Amino acid sequence: MSASIPRTRQAGRRTDDHTPGAAKVEIVEEPLPPLGQYSVLIKNHAVALNYRDANIANGGNPWPVTSRGILCNDAAGEVVAVGGSVSLFQIGDRVGALNDTENMTGRETARSWLAADEDGVLADYVVFNENKITKLPTYLPWQEASIIPCAGVTAWSALKGLSIGQSVLIQGTGGVATFALKLARAAGYSVILSSSSDQKLQAMTERFPGPVPIQTVNYATMPEWHEEVLRLTEGVGVDLVLENGGSQTLVKSMKCTRRGGIVSQVGYLSNREGWSGLPELLSTLIDRRIQLRGINCGSRIDQEELVAALEATRLRFDDIIDSTYSLQESDKALQYLWEGRQVGKIIINI
Repeated sequence: MSASIPRTRQAGRRTDDHTPGAAKVEIVEEPLPPLGQYSVLIKNHAVALNYRDANIANGGNPWPVTSRGILCNDAAGEVVAVGGSVSLFQIGDRVGALNDTENMTGRETARSWLAADEDGVLADYVVFNENKITKLPTYLPWQEASIIPCAGVTAWSALKGLSIGQSVLIQGTGGVATFALKLARAAGYSVILSSSSDQKLQAMTERFPGPVPIQTVNYATMPEWHEEVLRLTEGVGVDLVLENGGSQTLVKSMKCTRRGGIVSQVGYLSNREGWSGLPELLSTLIDRRIQLRGINCGSRIDQEELVAALEATRLRFDDIIDSTYSLQESDKALQYLWEGRQVGKIIINI
């Protein structure tokens, strides 16, 4: 155990004020949770924002959340103290918490999501049981490592099942999408990227050149965008869709997935009211023999597998960081994310 443990911490807690323009997060000084026998004290160095954080802060999360909880579930830090019975980690290890701290193998029936069922990680110090965290890559700077536990593991889980040379439609240019794009390019997948912004699509194609260029689809200017995806794949459809929209895009995503292909539902960016295409859902699912799977980030095993893959490939993520903020600027960062102005990840330096 470390000789000195801080007694207080700074943390970003939700205000639960959903009035437009009101501050969504308050930086507070509070007592540090106690360090138990199997607990690990982590000094966070960087926290990465996800759309989920802005959604929770603005009262739009589709699941209940605890009142005035600490926001965020993507962070990277170092172990600065350990409980007397800790055996998996030692002081100095680089670590990140699981998004669902009950999800060890993917078969658990219980769940506990950071920033919803329990406090998140927007704080300079956090305490977790040793089985709720994993090591992070040793070669990555803190900002890049902070993207891994939520956005990275979600992208890793969503892309499972693809082989070299197969195709994927990635929706959007946010954190999960850009991480998935990096993994897909590194793994040799053919990529189609969709967005409502030609400017963002151009920025992504310029940022990630390659022998086979990224193909793009603007779903705002092409309302029947699934037909364009079919055209780009010579009528066959993509092997996998990383589906981010939800109720307004799912059926069209299924329509441009090859027969027997996979749709990985990772998000719910569209309005949950007024499901688009509901009458066609079952017929499309059956006709195209779609494997529709929900992606709730991933398990401890998934996180460990991703870290091992990154250690082996030394993949970098500096090119998917949009902007950085300080802890005191957390509210400003959340508003920037809520407005959808980012291309890639927003990082809060702790």
